[in-house]
Amino acid sequence: MQREKIAGRGAATAVADQAAERAQLRRLEIASVIEAATLLLLIGLAVPLKHLAGWEPGVKAMGPIHGLAFVAFAWTAMQTVAGGGWSRAEVARLFALAFLPFGGFLNLGLLSRKAAALQPGNVGP
Repeated sequence: MQREKIAGRGAATAVADQAAERAQLRRLEIASVIEAATLLLLIGLAVPLKHLAGWEPGVKAMGPIHGLAFVAFAWTAMQTVAGGGWSRAEVARLFALAFLPFGGFLNLGLLSRKAAALQPGNVGP
């Protein structure tokens, strides 16, 4: 009877852990999109306006916003990766793409596959 309770609690804990990991991956997806969008706004809108029209307030506003978004992404990525289950190549890709325009959007495929692997009934990556 005690073993059944422990086994039942273990299964419930595993399900809760998977749900928490899926939630963390969702937070990383959101952070990735925000980071990529702010980078695009910075280099696609604010910087050209500064150099072509002499309008500096765009860069002065968008630069710190993107910086904050990047730090939030990096922090969320480190928290997610620290949970384990990530290869070195996946970690390198996650961080390297954050430096490229559209890179954060390219990470969404990897994050979706990681989340799908955590769905009940899926075994392995």
